[in-house]
Amino acid sequence: MTSFKTYNFKGKKAIVRVDFNVPLAKENFEITDDKRMQAALPTINKILSDGGSIILLSHLGRPKNGPDDSYSLSHLTEHLQKITNTKVLFADDCIGAKAEKMASNLSAGEILLLENVRFYAEETKGDDSFAEKLANLGDCFVNDAFGTAHRAHASTTQIAKFFPNNKMCGLLMEAEINSAKKVMEESIRPFTAIVGGAKVSDKVLIVENLMSKADHIIIGGGMAYTFKKALGGDIGKSLCENDRISTCRKILSNAEKMGVKIHLPQDSIVADSFSATAATRVSESDQIDSGWMGLDIGPKASEKFSRVIADSKTILWNGPMGVFEMPPFEEGTKTVANAVAEATKNGAYSLIGGGDSAAAAKKFNVDLQISHVSTGGGALLEFFEGKILPGIAAIER
Repeated sequence: MTSFKTYNFKGKKAIVRVDFNVPLAKENFEITDDKRMQAALPTINKILSDGGSIILLSHLGRPKNGPDDSYSLSHLTEHLQKITNTKVLFADDCIGAKAEKMASNLSAGEILLLENVRFYAEETKGDDSFAEKLANLGDCFVNDAFGTAHRAHASTTQIAKFFPNNKMCGLLMEAEINSAKKVMEESIRPFTAIVGGAKVSDKVLIVENLMSKADHIIIGGGMAYTFKKALGGDIGKSLCENDRISTCRKILSNAEKMGVKIHLPQDSIVADSFSATAATRVSESDQIDSGWMGLDIGPKASEKFSRVIADSKTILWNGPMGVFEMPPFEEGTKTVANAVAEATKNGAYSLIGGGDSAAAAKKFNVDLQISHVSTGGGALLEFFEGKILPGIAAIER
């Protein structure tokens, strides 16, 4: 694998796969969160400062039937030009005569943004001939799209084979890989993993894989109630996956054998409906009355989880503690976010695994106090499940 930091891009047309899958306002297509674009700037700036030019590949959303203006990357051009302070050209196709001509005429210091690669079904199918057409536009390939590293798509994986000696990970990708390895392979103990979210089925593999790494696993969110029911608790109408009860019992049993402490919420904020205006009260998590549901961890759980986090030297956080988007049920996630930030301030290494956890960290103003906030929720999740990420493997081969 070529080293991005030592590679000289002078006179080179660098094809850079970025993850510009940013949220857009429906009414005017304005970018509502440009974090992923900002994260690509170090890679972009290095190539331009070397005297190279850049051809950007990305997807946006999940268009189903070819070109769709709602998913056009043209909506990003003006903002990209602003944050890079560089001339940005836009090609309304990612392959074909127009894209080829614009790439061929690209001058050093310029950026060419190509149209959404997912306008072609060949992209998600990982089609080799489509990947080759993309590859023919430039001299080298840089994959800086960690958020799509778990997808074996044409522009993330197959394209790399056409650059056997000129393929590399960008600075964002390097930072993501190094951060993940620091947690999973070089963790300083005690190592605490905080796992939340709605379903056990979404997180069962990560919990099982973490048991060989972590000292403590904190479980919150909707998934905690399946564990509580597995222990014989009454959970009212809280979210529960009955087909995962035996899985939860197995996890708890294995954790005990391995000396891993699983922390479940002792109490919960419960509501009589899934609504921001619902009636609420505090209940023991295994004594929730019929007709009520747990939508956040309670004050006892918040206090205990905070103590565990405070004593940790390595922290992984993936998933909220409750329905933090609704103010009555945000306190548990907010408390955990603050505890992670405080532990980081005191010397712990913390990694937030993208998605809802990253959104919560931003909402509660701790995102800048965390060691690393990942841009790739799904990719990071698969990494922590022990899976090989095809987008990274294609570069390392």
